[in-house]
Amino acid sequence: MTFEHRTVRNRRASTAQVLYEDDAIVVINKPAPLLTIPDHFDRTLPNLAEMLRETYGEIFIVHRLDRDTSGIVVFAKTEAAHRQLSRQFEAHTVRKTYLALAEGCLKEEEGVVRHPVADDPANPGRSRIDERHGKESETAYRVIERFTNATLLEATPRTGRLHQIRVHLRSMGHPLLLDPVYGFHEAVFLSQMKHNYKLTAESEAPLMSRLSLHAATLSMVHPITGEPVTFEAPAPKDFEGLLKQLRKFQRIDWSRKPASLLSLRRGNRQRSRETEEEF
Repeated sequence: MTFEHRTVRNRRASTAQVLYEDDAIVVINKPAPLLTIPDHFDRTLPNLAEMLRETYGEIFIVHRLDRDTSGIVVFAKTEAAHRQLSRQFEAHTVRKTYLALAEGCLKEEEGVVRHPVADDPANPGRSRIDERHGKESETAYRVIERFTNATLLEATPRTGRLHQIRVHLRSMGHPLLLDPVYGFHEAVFLSQMKHNYKLTAESEAPLMSRLSLHAATLSMVHPITGEPVTFEAPAPKDFEGLLKQLRKFQRIDWSRKPASLLSLRRGNRQRSRETEEEF
């Protein structure tokens, strides 16, 4: 399926890439930190659904991504397409794969996490592992690339619980490298990797400062044609930029045993960058 990518924007100059569209659906590569739907508390914040309504008129929400997660989101243009796609998501027949940059160096090549997930009553809007009362949840993963203190994974959620990938990775002891809620870090700086780093400005800009999670592919049955379709969204510049620096400064030399495969030091996440330990 070929389609010339284009960009949609709203009145506030927020932009998003259209990966594919026809009379029934529109597929978007959502940037972070753009919301998928309007915020419950601040309706003035830019969001993808309203952007699309400015362009297409009526639009139907099928699923969503976290604000700080980038990647593929599918919207329906008609009620019939919305009903058909909603059935697929409810039946878990839609296959989604994510690029997840996790903390630490995973030993296993692949695996499946099957811990039940439930809402966290102590923290509204968050989830937790709950073996007694949680809903059945399953996430498959495989290692794509290892670094001394991080691992690039392909994560495939087979169920659709809130923050499922993030919670399951945390349960493994390898939360997302960047996840201030379920992990330990909000940003990564080049000075944390490069020895003798020299600051050339008053402050150092982070390589990446949002969730290290990207919705890379989505496979489903087209709601009108009945044909299987797969969409792919390239990783954004911040994700690729971080990977480039990890490959340069934290690549594992498999010809000799690494001196250390310890994950990032779990210090106070609020400590200043100047006092952070190198990872």
